[in-house]
Amino acid sequence: MDPSALEKIIRDVIAGMETGSTPSKSMPAYSGGKITAKDYPLAEKSVDKLKTSTGKGFRDVTLDAVMNGSVGPQDVRITAETLEMQAQVAESIGRKNLASNFRRAGELVAVPDQRILEIYNALRPYHATKQELLAIADELEGKYNAKVVAAHVREAAEVGAARNRLKKD
Repeated sequence: MDPSALEKIIRDVIAGMETGSTPSKSMPAYSGGKITAKDYPLAEKSVDKLKTSTGKGFRDVTLDAVMNGSVGPQDVRITAETLEMQAQVAESIGRKNLASNFRRAGELVAVPDQRILEIYNALRPYHATKQELLAIADELEGKYNAKVVAAHVREAAEVGAARNRLKKD
């Protein structure tokens, strides 16, 4: 393994985390037919259905591809499509709450990592005003199409206000 190539990959991943870079376009939710527990684990039984955020096939993500630069940091990030497949597996075995969690996570894949951390901190007691939380919800819904997560943030703003757990204006 070429140490300089490995170092470049690590630097690229860290740079992407620091800048909050995300795939240039969001992957649509999986629409290739129902996935069930018989298709799990996906990497073994449904490998041809798995795509990277840049559209490469799962089998294209190899150590050789990483070393020659044809696979980069964006190719190893999870996609909304893969999370939807995981949600369908969970639903097929009656795990509706887990399926909902996967779908919410799928809504957030387009949100930069740094912004996710900022939102998380804002949701802590006394760290944001009701107006700030509502603005976050509007951003999630309008900019990232994260409607379910936005509804949760709006609910947190209402509950926080009712329980007097928000930062004062």
